[in-house]
Amino acid sequence: MCGIVGIIGTSPVAGDLVDALKRLEYRGYDSAGIATLHEGKLARRRAKGKLKALETRLNGEPLAGNLGIGHTRWATHGKPTEVNAHPHISDGVSVVHNGIIENFKSLRSDLEKDGFVFETETDTEVIAHLIARELKANKSPQEAVRDSLGSLEGAFALAVIFEGHDDLMIGARRGSPFAIGFGDEDSPGMYIGSDAIALAPFTNKVSYLEDGDWVVLTGQGATIYNEKNEEIERSISTSMAQALVVDKGNHRHFMAKEIHEQPDVISRTLSHYIDLGKECVDFSSLSIDFKTLPRLSIAACGTAYYAGVVGKYLIEQWGGLPVDIDIASEFRYREPLMSEGGAALFISQSGETADSLASLKYCKQQNQKILSIVNVNESSIARESDDVLPTLAGPEIGVASTKAFTCQLTVLAALAIHIGRQRGVIDEAKESELVRSLVEVPRLISEVLAYEEEIDRISHSLSQARDVLYLGRGMSFPIAMEGALKLKEISYIHAEAYAAGELKHGPIALIDENMPVIVVAPEDRLFDKTISNMQEVAARGGQIIFISDATRESAGCDLAHHIVIPKCHEFVTALITAIPVQLLAYYTAVHMGTDVDQPRNLAKSVTVE
Repeated sequence: MCGIVGIIGTSPVAGDLVDALKRLEYRGYDSAGIATLHEGKLARRRAKGKLKALETRLNGEPLAGNLGIGHTRWATHGKPTEVNAHPHISDGVSVVHNGIIENFKSLRSDLEKDGFVFETETDTEVIAHLIARELKANKSPQEAVRDSLGSLEGAFALAVIFEGHDDLMIGARRGSPFAIGFGDEDSPGMYIGSDAIALAPFTNKVSYLEDGDWVVLTGQGATIYNEKNEEIERSISTSMAQALVVDKGNHRHFMAKEIHEQPDVISRTLSHYIDLGKECVDFSSLSIDFKTLPRLSIAACGTAYYAGVVGKYLIEQWGGLPVDIDIASEFRYREPLMSEGGAALFISQSGETADSLASLKYCKQQNQKILSIVNVNESSIARESDDVLPTLAGPEIGVASTKAFTCQLTVLAALAIHIGRQRGVIDEAKESELVRSLVEVPRLISEVLAYEEEIDRISHSLSQARDVLYLGRGMSFPIAMEGALKLKEISYIHAEAYAAGELKHGPIALIDENMPVIVVAPEDRLFDKTISNMQEVAARGGQIIFISDATRESAGCDLAHHIVIPKCHEFVTALITAIPVQLLAYYTAVHMGTDVDQPRNLAKSVTVE
């Protein structure tokens, strides 16, 4: 979603604001802007499109000032235009905002009655006008922000600066994540941002605002208040974000780099959960006793949801524990009945996914133990959890998740072994067998990556399609769903996935000689069933792309293409088949010339509902 950064420095901050915003580009955006204070006066520059457009504007119209705020906008209310871009200004108040103000229409109506004129279509502009109205009532900036926050409904993070106050910035958080950075003698200043990555060039001393907090920053420090307006302390931690190297290396796109990083990051994740010498998993730090647990509820969004579906198969089959799986945005509203003494697992790359976080809070209210699988240990979901299982994937910049997904699958597989041992479903010998299969995964993925050129050639023909169908059974069904999502996300080709057994219940009507059908079919216990469904596609002229470790002859029908994967244990097939569906989507998008890393309308971290 949108990105925020604010700096109180000792030298001009415009360049640093733009550089910090570049570190937030992975979140997705369609316009950008900054505002600074110089000699007590506000000035701003905004531009539609990528940050290069803003930089070009600043080259021609530079901004002075040692204090400023910046923003990358992902449009929610109003089109992605320069007028709608942040920061917004009202009578000497400038605001940047992430989130959605749900009651902005009623607030706008009240403000218009008081004579305020709106220039944009955004919900954010009401915040600037609200604070300006409070200032006109002879309140201080701190009082004006405090009293305005009570009028806002919805989720938000915001930063505010004021004309005439060259050493003051106020931030607030409700729902959306927010971090404060503390300078030191070598790098004096104070900082605020959507996440620690934005602040990494300036400081590694970071404090995270809790839900309902607001903060008053000056060049000397920060004063934090909770939602009751009581002054409080929040712990300061050392962020690892400074150590993150975020560049494409020799790859054309971040997505390509991250696909190729998977053998390494999966190895790193495995080393965190597996004792290779003893061939066993190690989850000794977990507080949850799976032996007596009646049921596990899993909730997630997007790609993380498909990881959760694979997790359901793994945990039920190998762990012997009943699992419910929900899309988090549905889970939070259907208000499910939770088992007494149960646990809930939330999966999120960013750890800030709004629907997942809201579902987590619902489960906490239902006295469930909370377990999370996240890639950011300092995230909101991690901080709200009883137990955290990190994925150790490193920063993922491409909007379409790749390495974070397979690291989530890796953690879920290791967790399934742990649960199976605790519940007595698998013995020591089976644990060793499954662990050995996991240890082979990085090598097997490297073998799949060796077929990259062939997949590139196949993708050229796929890029001519209007619609694509994906099929799979068992754990291959969620991989088919993930493949269809990837293709939609970055190539903009319509794609759908179905459980192969559902083909004859409707989707088969779509099959003709122009329909590519991607069949994910490792040679497992469900292979023969999948082949039968695939032959039904062939009989109707469908162009089959067969992803399998079986021979071409095993298909028993004509194939347009055969993507070979290496033989592997049934336990890890999802990890292996995930790679070709990622590569198919990537190269199809490359052939179509789309913006692979930042596809239209999408954001990396969905921090609003």
